[in-house]
Amino acid sequence: MKKVSIVISAYNEEGNIEKLYQELDKELKKIEKVGFEILFVNDGSKDTTFFKIQNLVDKDNRVKMVNLKRNFGHEIAMTAGMDYAKGDAVIFMDADLQHPPLYIPEMVKAWQEGYEIVLTKRVDNVATSRFYKFCAKTFYFILNLLSETKIGESMPDFRLIDRKYVDFLKGFNEQDRLFRGLLSWIMPNDKVKIIDFVAPERFSGTTKYNFFKSLKLAIDSITQFSVRPLHLATYFGFLGAACSVLLGLYVIFEHFIEHNPTPGYATIVCVVGFVGAVQLITLGIIGEYIGKIHIEVKKRPLYLADLIEQKDKNDDK
Repeated sequence: MKKVSIVISAYNEEGNIEKLYQELDKELKKIEKVGFEILFVNDGSKDTTFFKIQNLVDKDNRVKMVNLKRNFGHEIAMTAGMDYAKGDAVIFMDADLQHPPLYIPEMVKAWQEGYEIVLTKRVDNVATSRFYKFCAKTFYFILNLLSETKIGESMPDFRLIDRKYVDFLKGFNEQDRLFRGLLSWIMPNDKVKIIDFVAPERFSGTTKYNFFKSLKLAIDSITQFSVRPLHLATYFGFLGAACSVLLGLYVIFEHFIEHNPTPGYATIVCVVGFVGAVQLITLGIIGEYIGKIHIEVKKRPLYLADLIEQKDKNDDK
């Protein structure tokens, strides 16, 4: 019998764990001829998430927990889950119930039909405002404009991946990683299915992504898969040089042709401010890439974790 691993990233989700397990258990009972393991990844939660998952481990031998020693972030949590998953396919989802277990039977069915990657596309999110949706669309537009690897809009980390691609992804040694981008980078032209879904409101708690974390995600998404920002820095440099030459020609024309020299204080201030801004932006872009190189060359382990699973009763004898 084939097995599917369900990897669930959880950080301070104490109010959602039991409800999520109930929904999962209900949906998994609808699927025949497939075994399951439910692999929670506790990403250094500071609330009672660990104990909530521990109770499920003690109750259900399908449930296991990868307990990260501290908060390593969502991408590393998924990596840890993928490393410990033993299934012939792996389903990734979050513990906040905005990745509805209702769609898992459809995902597994598509996999059984021969699809090797099953993606989901969020067609609506009832908990988000129009402004947030506008910002999301703008983000994906800028991301795909600057990135050489195209990332699908509104396609979260709720997906099924066949073991063949899981093993391939495990070969990546990058410290700073973005699963959506990595998957897009290796995406085949066939055997891929997309399932539309509507994200419900959170059952409990609040989102862990504030403005600054979202901004960091946006920057990481661009710099991990493209050097186009560096090209833009070069273009800005040429643009600044061209503007300086044009301004110099204008000053010469005004002074010697029109005989109408002006002090030009405002012009000087604007030019200095413009050139200074270009330089700072350029240094910032270069700094982002140098910072990533600095992190990568250290080759530190991605995470430190324990695997917690139901104790074999024979161990007590």
